[in-house]
Amino acid sequence: MASNFRSYIWDPVLIVCQIVLMQCIYYSFLGLWLAGVDSLVQNSQSLDQIFSYEILGFATMQGRLSMMAFILNSLTCALGLWFFVRRGKQCLDFTVTVHFFHMIGCWIYNAHLPAALSWWLVNVACIALMAVIGEYLCMRSELRAIPVNSGPKSNL
Repeated sequence: MASNFRSYIWDPVLIVCQIVLMQCIYYSFLGLWLAGVDSLVQNSQSLDQIFSYEILGFATMQGRLSMMAFILNSLTCALGLWFFVRRGKQCLDFTVTVHFFHMIGCWIYNAHLPAALSWWLVNVACIALMAVIGEYLCMRSELRAIPVNSGPKSNL
């Protein structure tokens, strides 16, 4: 008798919808984190904070705050993985996909591939955080004990 518990069925529509949803979560919460950080220091908001690799850096206060927003965003996106992907095996895949599309967006916005070391370091750290925390949360849910119906016992 074959078991259907946690069987994986190839569903490309579901996968594409999850990718789009994770991309929306990524940019929505990154925008919220950046808006919150900008309101703390009275800084003007722009798309450069999201897509320009030159903003991220250790030298300026704006660069450090933007890096903090990216790190906080990876924690928020890990929750998105837990709520919407729900599979520990797929967390790294979705994390790399989100950041790959972000790199493509930065490439288009800047007209060349990001060249700053700080941009690459921040994104690698964000990939690691988002994947590890998302996988931890998903695995914790997957390994939760399955309740067994303990109805009334009959004495036969």
